[in-house]
Amino acid sequence: MKDKFIDADAAARLVADDDTVVLMGGGGGLMEATCLFQAVERRFLATRQPCRLTVVHALGIGDKKTLGMNCFAYEGLVRKVIGGHWVWSPRMQQLVADEKIAAYILPGGVSSQLLREIGAGRPGLFTHVGLGTVVDPRRGGGRMNASADEDLAEVVTIAGTEYLRYKPYSVDVAFIRASAADDDGNISFEHEAANLDAQALALAARACKGKVVVQVKERVPRGSLKAREVRIPAAWVDAIVVDPQQKSSYAIPFDPRLSGEITGAERFAAEPADNEPFNERQAIARRAACELFEGAVVNYGVGVPDAVSRLVVQRGELDRIYQTIEHGTYGGSLLMGELFGYARNPSAILDAPTQFDFYGGGGLDIAFLGFGEFDAEGNVNVSRLGGLAVGPGGFIDIAQNARKVVFCGTFAAKGVKLATGDGRMRIAQQGAVRKLVRQVEQVTFSGSQGAARGQEVLYLTERASFRLTSDGVELFEIAPGIDLQRDVLDQMEFKPRLAATIDTMAASHFNERDERFGRLAAP
Repeated sequence: MKDKFIDADAAARLVADDDTVVLMGGGGGLMEATCLFQAVERRFLATRQPCRLTVVHALGIGDKKTLGMNCFAYEGLVRKVIGGHWVWSPRMQQLVADEKIAAYILPGGVSSQLLREIGAGRPGLFTHVGLGTVVDPRRGGGRMNASADEDLAEVVTIAGTEYLRYKPYSVDVAFIRASAADDDGNISFEHEAANLDAQALALAARACKGKVVVQVKERVPRGSLKAREVRIPAAWVDAIVVDPQQKSSYAIPFDPRLSGEITGAERFAAEPADNEPFNERQAIARRAACELFEGAVVNYGVGVPDAVSRLVVQRGELDRIYQTIEHGTYGGSLLMGELFGYARNPSAILDAPTQFDFYGGGGLDIAFLGFGEFDAEGNVNVSRLGGLAVGPGGFIDIAQNARKVVFCGTFAAKGVKLATGDGRMRIAQQGAVRKLVRQVEQVTFSGSQGAARGQEVLYLTERASFRLTSDGVELFEIAPGIDLQRDVLDQMEFKPRLAATIDTMAASHFNERDERFGRLAAP
């Protein structure tokens, strides 16, 4: 059979003008085919080809500078982008703001699952995920600027129930990242920190008679890969590029703890959580952690929820919950910031579409998620902030399906000065940007839909706690040291319902030296 191994520049020449190119990857370089991305960038800068590409990615890809989606952030190179998360490429965000491209968002899970449907030749993805949110055609259809004039989904009714049908599209090229390829072209992920949606990308490209291009770190002899190590068979692969410089992340050359290759007692060795000064993040985390119970299946989002996951590590209680993230990982110690999506010593690594199947079927007990802003109806926005395209990542898939959703975030932004650590919370200076607003800029979580589904929804801040009711948002708790009128109600753009009894949060949440964090409750 034909040798499938080529160099990166030859791989870039497989992309033609007007092609639809699907990418995989996550922030920090997770499963990113950096060598292939850079080859396309080099070719475009030298020849102005390929041009007018449609680029699709389920999660955020990049370093906010030159890598990931930044390699495609050129006027002329792309004409349309369907992205799950945009903040890792400020240059691409600017192209959106300047109307240089047509910009869309899809929920991360929907994007991955839709590729699987395309790969199976089915007529799109039929799902409840996204109803009542910005991707519902009645609320914007996923369009992020005026240049975007299509609806990516349509509302359908099946047996009297509404669903969204996300429309299939044709895939011309799939860029995939893996660990190794044997001489025949069989692909292994054994040294990767995630699987993401690699199989779905490959399936979609094959079904559309497109090209599957895989970047790997090494070429190994025929027969050296065990059958169960092969995640993409040679029959699916068109071209392979070997990049000996491929890293686990932008900053980490290789760490077997991230790929789950550590076994035995070493896997369970305690890892100290990263320390940071005690502040409002830890206070919110302590209050949020009160919602945990032993045996809960939990998902953590990025932002303030980071602090909740760190607190669980500090308590030594990782073995008392089932910790998951949408990238497909179970267990382990989660990494934060630009390395969100990685876990040290995970207990299992699944494909992302399968993980989202589990979420969509109601597998999550609790999701701890951040918020950009929320309003009186309980709607939450994380997808468009200050006019910039941000995107939901897996937020919509997770928030819409967890039995309990705990939104965690600071009460206000920009210029806020807080003092805590002695059992109280004090506001030295109010913020210039209000996050509890009259009406959110975009609906990434629908309060009315959540109430109709019977979800338990909390909105926790360092000053006050709120919950979703059938009549909207209700305030039921304030922090010690906070003046309800001055520090909370006067700083909101809407008047919440007030609970019959407004409780005071435990002083231990705000005391730096108080180790009485509480223990996990029984289920």
